[in-house]
Amino acid sequence: RPARRPLWYNPAMQDDWPPLVRQKLDALPAATGCYLFYGRERQVLYVGKATVLRQRVRSYFASRPAPGSKSDALAPAVRDLHWWITPTELDALVLENNLIKEHQPPFNVRFKDDKTYPYLKINWQDPFPRVEVARRLRPDGARYFGPYANARAIYQTLEGIRRIFPYLDCDRRITGQDAQPCLYYHLKLCGGPCIGAQTADAYRQTLRQLMRFLRGDTTEVLRQLHARMEQAAAQLDFERAAVLRDRIRAAQRIVQQQQSIGAAPADEDYVATARDPDSRHALVQILCVRQGRLIRQDHFLLTGQDPATAARVQSGRARLIGAFLPQYYAQAACVPPTVQLQAMPEGQALLEAYLTARRGRAVKLAVPLRGAKRKMMAMAYANARENLRVRQTAWDVDAHRQTQALAALQDALALPRPPVRMECFDVSTLQGADTAGGMAVFVRGVPRPRDYRKFRIRGPGSRGQPDDFASLREMLQRRFRRAVDPDPAPAAGRRAQTWSRLPDLVVVDGGRGQLRQAEDVLRDLHLLHIVPAVALAKGREEIYRPRNAVPLRLPAHSPALQLLQRIRDEAHRFSVAYHRQLRGPALTRSVLDDVPGVGPARRKQLLIWCEGDWERLRQADIETLARIPGMNRAVARAVQAALAPTTRS
Repeated sequence: RPARRPLWYNPAMQDDWPPLVRQKLDALPAATGCYLFYGRERQVLYVGKATVLRQRVRSYFASRPAPGSKSDALAPAVRDLHWWITPTELDALVLENNLIKEHQPPFNVRFKDDKTYPYLKINWQDPFPRVEVARRLRPDGARYFGPYANARAIYQTLEGIRRIFPYLDCDRRITGQDAQPCLYYHLKLCGGPCIGAQTADAYRQTLRQLMRFLRGDTTEVLRQLHARMEQAAAQLDFERAAVLRDRIRAAQRIVQQQQSIGAAPADEDYVATARDPDSRHALVQILCVRQGRLIRQDHFLLTGQDPATAARVQSGRARLIGAFLPQYYAQAACVPPTVQLQAMPEGQALLEAYLTARRGRAVKLAVPLRGAKRKMMAMAYANARENLRVRQTAWDVDAHRQTQALAALQDALALPRPPVRMECFDVSTLQGADTAGGMAVFVRGVPRPRDYRKFRIRGPGSRGQPDDFASLREMLQRRFRRAVDPDPAPAAGRRAQTWSRLPDLVVVDGGRGQLRQAEDVLRDLHLLHIVPAVALAKGREEIYRPRNAVPLRLPAHSPALQLLQRIRDEAHRFSVAYHRQLRGPALTRSVLDDVPGVGPARRKQLLIWCEGDWERLRQADIETLARIPGMNRAVARAVQAALAPTTRS
């Protein structure tokens, strides 16, 4: 008798499932957890969470999905799946968010820009806390504010608040005994603790006011500044009073730019979303209200929305907001007690529990229905629509320019088709040492950094004698040999897929000699008639082409020339950056790095003791070296032995 078919079995779709997927679908547990769908190249296609893994994962394969929906494109592409069991649904939500951030799956709603957003960081754990811009939240005792979607906004914030609350951002070791202050002290943008003009307590008091101001408690900060100004005036310290007066006026100008939304001093975030019906992009707008004032607004672009769900307006908004909240507040420095939403997503209790765990106190999700909060939400939605419209207009203009540039380049070089994928190669070296190569990739006229590749040159061009031709030839051979003989290993994944793609145009930075190297490599690999190549020389900006004795010179305003210049300059920037990365350790390396027993801590103590004077370190005896903190006689003897040959020479 044939085995009994499970209830979820669908005969119409059984041929679409790979054997490995069918096997794992039968083995799914009835437990809470996360699941991952993998594609043909072992890339992660989708990450999800489920209260019951068996039911949720099988639902993707149990019936034919609606045409045009996410599942319609996802299910046929799945070649494998994996899952984790978690103790609770909250743990599954946290794990799902971490996996989405790590893998950036194409079928998940996620931040479009694959980057870490900046924060304003105050190093409160230090005696004299410095203010800086950071890219990661770390449990180091510092105070963080953000994230900011626009890096320009954070520097504008710093520029404004520094005139109110002077702070440190230099790398000086603050002892209070420096002979001269820096320029910022004379500009009244620093209190001068380096020369003893400001004590540690006074400096930290200034930063306390700065942090309160950033949190939106502007009324109390202004009251304290007024009190300090009046006190200085009463003590006849009119110069100090004038400085405080100017700071109060600067603070009032910033406060006047903050919109008051109500009498109640509430701390809330307003989250609204707008969607582009012609693409899979959506934009989420956040309004940050602190103490009843709108202190900051920001917007984040999302991609990966389901067109079928997005067509249903309210459910589409709820799904986008539900996917956005864990990703945003996982990296937010502050979670307010109330988050007002345009639409309530599924799993409200789970999201509230997640935000409560992040904040440490209760967090409530709400949808405003009337009054001032409803008007505030309408303003958030209007800003979301406007920001998305501006983005879409910029995309349309860029797309038109890129299409024109590709068409012009096709005509100028007599290519059989527009060069959709272009690869440019450049070599960087310093007298034949640490020679590096870089490959920049443009797709449809736009950089694709994930396809960039670095090459560490190990042949003749890296043996102390610079050889640009040999280095370029080695780089091109390594790149195109992988296209002819791809790596069969399953672990190659996306990288192997990148190597296997042939470009529509190869560009090398240089002149006729560099072009000949590219032609020789392509000819040896039987690719010369498949992949066209050109060279762009700096200076006169001449384009060298195969079988053309006279270089091509295009007008400076030509879109084709400007496109070639962009990819050439990008390849040059990329190769130079890698070259600096390779030679950086050698430039900062000292003889102490090779001494056995001397690690970073002991090396630091030795450099502090000798105050950068190597002669003093060479002349010190073993007893003196052994008394340096962290040292002992054995290590002191090794240091002396390492420095002795230099002394004799």
